[in-house]
Amino acid sequence: MTSPENPFGTRVTAEEIIDTLSFFDDWEDRYKYIIDLGKELPELPEALRTEERKIRGCQSQVWIDTDIKGGRLQLNADSDAFIVKGLLGVVLAAYNNKTPSEILDFDIDAYFESLDLLGHLSPTRGNGLRAMVARIREIAAAA
Repeated sequence: MTSPENPFGTRVTAEEIIDTLSFFDDWEDRYKYIIDLGKELPELPEALRTEERKIRGCQSQVWIDTDIKGGRLQLNADSDAFIVKGLLGVVLAAYNNKTPSEILDFDIDAYFESLDLLGHLSPTRGNGLRAMVARIREIAAAA
């Protein structure tokens, strides 16, 4: 079963997110933008919200569904928390629709640093973000 089409990694790119966030002077506006990104994530069908797809280490409920099409990893993810859905959008902008080697080669730490993201998240949200990244990298390494 596949999930709905996802704009992240195609129409919404990591570079676009970096550029857009750089326009905002304060973190309240940045958080609003990140939450708005989450609203662009297609909802994961209930049938795909399974224990195998659940990401451990997140404060909120987070699920990720994967498929490979044309050698590229198709990622769909969802959460029960608005800010986490936005963070998923930030991550998927970097990883979705990329080859496994592109995912493994992408410097996610530099990406997060350019967004100044981890310093503005609670420790539990930061750990959850790292858990999302680790799970996607595991999937890419296995592909």
